[in-house]
Amino acid sequence: MPSAKPNPKSRNHRVPTSVSSFTILPLTLPPLPALKSQPSTPHYLYIQPHDPKLPEPDTERSLFIANVPIDATEGAIRDLFADQLGGGRVERVVFEASVPSYAALNTNQADGTRGERRGKKRKRGVVSEDKVGVVEDAETALPRVWERGLCVSGSSAVVVFVDRASAKGAWVALRAAVKGGEEVVWRGEGGLGEKRYRNHHSLTFPPRATLQKSINAYLTAFTEAEAMRDRLRAKQRAVPDEDGFVTVVRGGRIGPARMEEAQAAKEKAEEKDKKRVAKDDFYRFQTREKKKEREMDLRRKFEEDRKKVQEMRERRGKVVVSGSFESF
Repeated sequence: MPSAKPNPKSRNHRVPTSVSSFTILPLTLPPLPALKSQPSTPHYLYIQPHDPKLPEPDTERSLFIANVPIDATEGAIRDLFADQLGGGRVERVVFEASVPSYAALNTNQADGTRGERRGKKRKRGVVSEDKVGVVEDAETALPRVWERGLCVSGSSAVVVFVDRASAKGAWVALRAAVKGGEEVVWRGEGGLGEKRYRNHHSLTFPPRATLQKSINAYLTAFTEAEAMRDRLRAKQRAVPDEDGFVTVVRGGRIGPARMEEAQAAKEKAEEKDKKRVAKDDFYRFQTREKKKEREMDLRRKFEEDRKKVQEMRERRGKVVVSGSFESF
């Protein structure tokens, strides 16, 4: 009787500890509150020392993480290294992108790179910041409709530690945990599942007073930007450029440009043109041609003078009799 074939599903497939230059760290994702009956889910982080193409000042004290969980935040990654991976102190975490992605606000923070997410900027209707010069801040921005953004599936992050020793200690503890097969549990900050979408529905309808305050602040900033642009236009209409021309812009002229300024700019432009023009005798063949032209001119003038002298000699001694004396 032939022996039964082994079941491929019964084989114990062991996860490799590394791939290429990355160390694979298995994480255990606990089930959501609404799915407590479901088992935990494995998730794998790919970690290596940060090695960008262009070196940065913080490269030596940074770790690069690929395939971060979608609910990863700076606080969650801080807790991961502080509680389970050697206790390294994290200075900041720079994420690749988030969904939805919000524009960076023009706020006066002590550290503008803390918790930074690099992604596309959010557009505000048909108004463009580049056109009107309005930079949204905490007062002029529309209220957010999501409590916080989520990381894109498979995205990456750079973890910057406070010093090189902390980064090295975290890297050693991480490799030891992978080698020893220790279980590392991911502790996110929540806000997923049904709770996330309930909050989204609530934030989609902000209070009327809050929305009106944001709109008023934005329109005030827009009016100030328009006034500043009008002043710049007025200056362009009144002052000629370096070539002596006055810029033609939308709107009527406030006052004519001064003739002295226009004349000075024109002379300056002519002086530049003279410097740019190459000299006629710059090349040797030009010198030879000019010399030949001068010789030909001298010969032509000599021949003309010789003919004039010959004609004068022929007319010498001859008297031209007028027709009025022939009748006598």
